Amino acid sequence: MRIRLLGGLEVSSADGQPVRFAMRKSALLFAALVLAGSRGHRRERLSEGFWPGRGEAQSRNSLRQALADIRRRFPADGNAAISLEGDQETVALTAGPDEADIWLFERKLAESGTADLAFAAELYRGDVLAGEAIPDGLDAWFGPYQVGYRQKALQLVERLSLALPEAGTADAAACERLAERLLAADPTAEAAHRALMRVHVARGHENAALRQLESCRALLRKLLDVEPEAQTNALAASLQSRERHHQVKPAHDTVLPPQPVSIPARPHDQPSVAVMPFDNLGGADDEYFADGVVEETTAALSRVRDFFVIARQSAFTYKGRFVDVRQVGKELGVNYVVEGTVRRGGDRLRISVQLVDAETRAQLWSERYEGAIEDIFEFQDRIAAQVAGAIHPAIRGAEIELAKRKPPTSLRAYDLVMRAYPNIWGRRKDTNDQAIELLKKATAVDPAYGRAHALLAWCHASNAAYLWAEQPESELEKARAAVETAGSIGDDPTALAAAGSALSMCGDQERAATFIERALALDPNNAWAWARQGWIATYTGEAARAPERFQRAMALSPMDPFAFNMRLGMATAMAKTGSLSQAVAIAREVIAAHPDIIMSYRYLAAWSAMIGDIETARWAAQKLLTAQPDFTIERYRSLPILRSTPEWADQVAEALKLAGLPER
Repeated sequence: MRIRLLGGLEVSSADGQPVRFAMRKSALLFAALVLAGSRGHRRERLSEGFWPGRGEAQSRNSLRQALADIRRRFPADGNAAISLEGDQETVALTAGPDEADIWLFERKLAESGTADLAFAAELYRGDVLAGEAIPDGLDAWFGPYQVGYRQKALQLVERLSLALPEAGTADAAACERLAERLLAADPTAEAAHRALMRVHVARGHENAALRQLESCRALLRKLLDVEPEAQTNALAASLQSRERHHQVKPAHDTVLPPQPVSIPARPHDQPSVAVMPFDNLGGADDEYFADGVVEETTAALSRVRDFFVIARQSAFTYKGRFVDVRQVGKELGVNYVVEGTVRRGGDRLRISVQLVDAETRAQLWSERYEGAIEDIFEFQDRIAAQVAGAIHPAIRGAEIELAKRKPPTSLRAYDLVMRAYPNIWGRRKDTNDQAIELLKKATAVDPAYGRAHALLAWCHASNAAYLWAEQPESELEKARAAVETAGSIGDDPTALAAAGSALSMCGDQERAATFIERALALDPNNAWAWARQGWIATYTGEAARAPERFQRAMALSPMDPFAFNMRLGMATAMAKTGSLSQAVAIAREVIAAHPDIIMSYRYLAAWSAMIGDIETARWAAQKLLTAQPDFTIERYRSLPILRSTPEWADQVAEALKLAGLPER
């Protein structure tokens, strides 16, 4: 292995001597080609990404010089283990499969043996290019790789610690070293804390494991003001039970009855379930119909208070690929997984569903439903009721009745809303516009469909809040009108969350809170409502109470496409309570993972300026203006969401001015 990117950049020649590139950009270009692997990169993308703003001819020439620098270190002589290949359009690095640490790391991760996982653990010495000076502009290039490989390392340390035997081994040592490296970079990485706890247990050191637990809990409270995740609490319960079992008993040697474990009450303490995307066995046009079955089944289960139900948005990240239920259980932190198929033919419908134990893979219950297409809403309620009963027989049938709501009168309108749903999460203007068009069609087909009107209100409010519209106030008026037109949505938590979120962005926080509280009263597992409640707290001077609400939302939907909004909400609350450095760190993480989400640059520009990091503030401001050339501080300052906290709005406006953004 001659190329190391994990933990820094190290390259060696065939005789083991360090390779030094003439230019820093050459070294980073080499790293980019290693990360791309055999697929390589288009020359145009490399020249624009590494030498932006220089003009096509100059950036192309700079790329040629850097590639020549790399070729001098690795000349192609027919027997070269590492060389560059390409044509007029693309360029790629060719090398043996064992030449780069990240390639070995990926290959070992794909194996299931403990020794392979331990090997991968030793390869991960830190973030991709850790410690390397990356110029402005290229952090967005390498950021996603850094975030992605860090996440893989966290998953690895969890997998390896779960696979350890009872006695300590060399594999346990590798796991311990990886966990310590991860905690050195992020002291709040719970997966690494859990791994160390399991390593201590494997060595018979239960007290050390309990000390690790207390350290984890203290760091989470101090740095994030949150409690440990469900998996950590479950491990804690196991450790405390084990410790009680080994305690010295009274002289008469009678066994004392077990005492209840003192663990903070968490939603995950309830039976937890994820409804996976159902396979569509019909035509391509039925894809959204199948998604709708899952959406409504998830919503019905979510309203059963005895359960912790993963949000549909996170479960749908598995759509279109086979995933072992045990992996799903670990990644989403659930005990049970619901799987199924949907076939729609003409006016007939067939749904097959099964409930699986995520740990043992055992099938606990299965059922098939057949009938007319109009029976779909009854089937969804029956599925939810039977899944609930199979998991928790004590649930009374009357409780699941609360999950039922009045269905739309038109299946066509229902289909249109399901088609719009993936596009409503505020990531891009074009997808938001697509959602608006679909929702308008739905309301035209069924004018009484309250959910369609509520989602339409949210999309119009997003157009204003993200400054996608030339006339934000006009979009806000449309949002308010759509909420009023929605009519009676009091039994639909999704519609209530959408309407409340729209009103919140229109500046009516008091009325918005009423909608959100009603949504959570009906559906305590509604991640969107929890997130919006966090934003409302931030807007109304209660920022200190917001993080716990965002944390609850992220626990309910750990893979949500709207997670960026939850993270930025958490950061905003931190910024308003004085933790500006942490807010900046979160904004950087969001940008690294989602460089296309423009609002992130607005936040980073303001918060960086507030802590005196003018260089970062101006970089973020430039990014913002590149994406939104018509941005002005005055235009942003006029948004209703800022009216409830005028002092903070003034501070933000002043910071944006320092960052170099135009006032008018």
